[in-house]
Amino acid sequence: MDKESKKQEMMEKIQIRKKEGKVVRRVVAMVSLAVLLLIAIVGVSGYFYVKSALEPVDSEADSEILVEIPMGSGISTISSILEENGVIKNGQIFKYYTKFKNETNFQAGNYTMTQSMTLDEIIESLKTGKVYREPLFTITVPEGVTIEQISEIVAKHTEYTPEQFMELVTGKEFVQNMMATYPELITDEVLDKNIRYALEGYLYPSTYSFYEENPSLEEIVTMMISLTNDVVAQYNDLLAQKEMTTHQLLTFASLLEEEATAQTDRETIASVFFNRLESDMPLQTDPTVLYALGSHKARVLYKDLEVENPYNTYKNQGLPPGPIANAGKISIEAALNPTDTEYLYFLADSDGNNHFAKDYDEHLKNVEKYIK
Repeated sequence: MDKESKKQEMMEKIQIRKKEGKVVRRVVAMVSLAVLLLIAIVGVSGYFYVKSALEPVDSEADSEILVEIPMGSGISTISSILEENGVIKNGQIFKYYTKFKNETNFQAGNYTMTQSMTLDEIIESLKTGKVYREPLFTITVPEGVTIEQISEIVAKHTEYTPEQFMELVTGKEFVQNMMATYPELITDEVLDKNIRYALEGYLYPSTYSFYEENPSLEEIVTMMISLTNDVVAQYNDLLAQKEMTTHQLLTFASLLEEEATAQTDRETIASVFFNRLESDMPLQTDPTVLYALGSHKARVLYKDLEVENPYNTYKNQGLPPGPIANAGKISIEAALNPTDTEYLYFLADSDGNNHFAKDYDEHLKNVEKYIK
């Protein structure tokens, strides 16, 4: 190859390398641009995600959520519990937020929170052991009251009448909606033809806080049913072990709530009822007679025991068709954990003390000693 040909070949190779260099630089530029765009997108998305997670779950929400923070819980556990209960959007971000603000000394306990609370309000609640937001008003529903009595309580604190309350809770559409919303709590058992009110016993006794002036009746009642659902859900495994339905549990617990005069006696009274059920004996509990009569007499007379009504446990064996009042956690737990006794009878003296007996003769002696 002559000198001129070599020179020409060299120039051609140089041109090819230049073209290849341009292509490589273009590819690198495009890849770099794509990477930068991806970083920007991730950064912007991350920013908005974090920003969203720092905001309340629902600024308009006022439904109460019962949150239990166990003793010894660290910030990781607390963050997970809050996220699981729907109080915050992201547990990890809440965790980092508290660390960024150097917040510590959170207290264990039971908290009533809402999805409208800010992270700072939640932190303040956990530090002080109380809900940081001040409610506009509260409604306290005590243990052992009927749905009719609850209607009177709600009427005292709102513009709704007892009649409007009862119209809602007995309405077929509302009951069906509650059954669909809380299928594990409210089952077809509440539709039994012998039940007076389908939702009797399903409105949990507690103090309810409201953060808007005029909540709807649906919101008020749903809040009470939701809390019942939260409480009962804690015992689902135990219910399954005992082969007891939720309706049976609330019915049984309502009897204890009405009969018990002291907290420590509920488990023993529960044992009497279980022993009677196993022995095919009628429960013969006076509160069911009063419920059957629809009155709140101070004393049950012998003639009252003859009333023909499905709720009268003197005339009918087994549990009544449904709860005769609402029941608190103590009675619910007593119904699930009765003491092991052979008692079949009990009575309360004038001071409210209960006296138990294994047979009828012993019971008559207690009547003679403490009643007559």
